[in-house]
Amino acid sequence: MAYRRSPLMQERLAENRQRIVRAARKLIARDGFRGASMTAVAAAAGMSTGALYRYFPSKAELYVELLTEAVRHECTILEGIVSGRGTARQRLRAAVESFARRALEGPNLAYAFIAEPADPEVDAARIVCREQFSAVFAKVLKDGIASGEFPPQPVDVSAACIVGAFTEALVRPVTPSVRHAKDSTLVAAIADFCTRAAGAK
Repeated sequence: MAYRRSPLMQERLAENRQRIVRAARKLIARDGFRGASMTAVAAAAGMSTGALYRYFPSKAELYVELLTEAVRHECTILEGIVSGRGTARQRLRAAVESFARRALEGPNLAYAFIAEPADPEVDAARIVCREQFSAVFAKVLKDGIASGEFPPQPVDVSAACIVGAFTEALVRPVTPSVRHAKDSTLVAAIADFCTRAAGAK
């Protein structure tokens, strides 16, 4: 008979896994991926490095889970905005501004999740995550086309272009080596460009 973990054991394993993820997120928020070695994460999570590897066989696997979880949370926030009140143009702008503000408030996390050099598995996960963001923005573009605010256009392509535009515009401001004081006009400039790109009048 195959061994089955009890519900209590499964719950304990899940809690340990979440503890590891939370510890890694804190380290990345402070120092980026470069500060979240497996040894450092294990110490922050209160376990041995060997125990950590039982949950995450590689650093890349841990980073991918962190990225996926963060993007899932971000998409929930953006979904709420694009499904809320206001015109399609207002909702598109509000979603872009919301993302940009959070990125600037947590630059180390933003840089790690958007552009920090990482393993190929992390780069592949970034592509999937951008597709998830694009799906959110495609919804508000469809609303805008239906209302006549935006001209007819291939929404999948436009949404991908908008996501690419605002993430690329944030790379330099969140890069540690060139980071500077927050520009109060940066968020507005990014949002202006994205609404114009959608064809808003």
